Amino acid sequence: MQRNPHTPFIIGIAGSVAVGKSTTARLLQLLLSRAYPEKRVQQMTTDGFLYPNAELERRGILDRKGFPESYDMELLIHFMNNVKNASGALRAPKYSHQIYDIVPGEYELIDRPDILIVEGINVLQLPSKQPIYVSDYFDFSIYVDANPDLIEQWYLERFGILLDTAFTDPNNYYYQYAIGDRADAFAMARQVWRDVNLKNLNEYILPTKNRADIILHKTTGHEIDQVSLRKW
Repeated sequence: MQRNPHTPFIIGIAGSVAVGKSTTARLLQLLLSRAYPEKRVQQMTTDGFLYPNAELERRGILDRKGFPESYDMELLIHFMNNVKNASGALRAPKYSHQIYDIVPGEYELIDRPDILIVEGINVLQLPSKQPIYVSDYFDFSIYVDANPDLIEQWYLERFGILLDTAFTDPNNYYYQYAIGDRADAFAMARQVWRDVNLKNLNEYILPTKNRADIILHKTTGHEIDQVSLRKW
């Protein structure tokens, strides 16, 4: 039985919030596009498969956003299945950090790539109620790792950048923090890191690290100081 020529090679990238998954995905896309100019290389994030805020509120889990139960895993698995089966051009829901929500009526087009890079905190997780996992569709996987204290620093740096770009836009989710007391805003961000992101990292993300084919460990300045390859 011949392989469908449009069946993509799928690479998964996992890791904590703010560890640099998106940057890693963009750099990998650039490098692969240069190495294989005849191939179509695309990337996507699983952020778009979070339930909309209104649905999270309805379920009473808005404060658990980013945790496994906040994702529409059935929709994500269905999407990955269609990608792997080369089902033509597909539309992935679009998430915006500016509005902190799914963007209604907007999508990311995944159009029959030869190589697809999928990044997200949840891509190597094994949800107990799912018979099929996102990682089942991967041909290769990467985990981006770093010391949690360093990731917190990067998270706060990113939060500061979001504040700097939000103060002129009342529709931006971060506008309320951008125009208020900056010390209070950062105190809130530190609490979110401690109560949500660090907890999620320790309980659900870090345990998936050893499932990756390659672990990229980062140090100060986002420099990679160690690369670990899983034995085959």
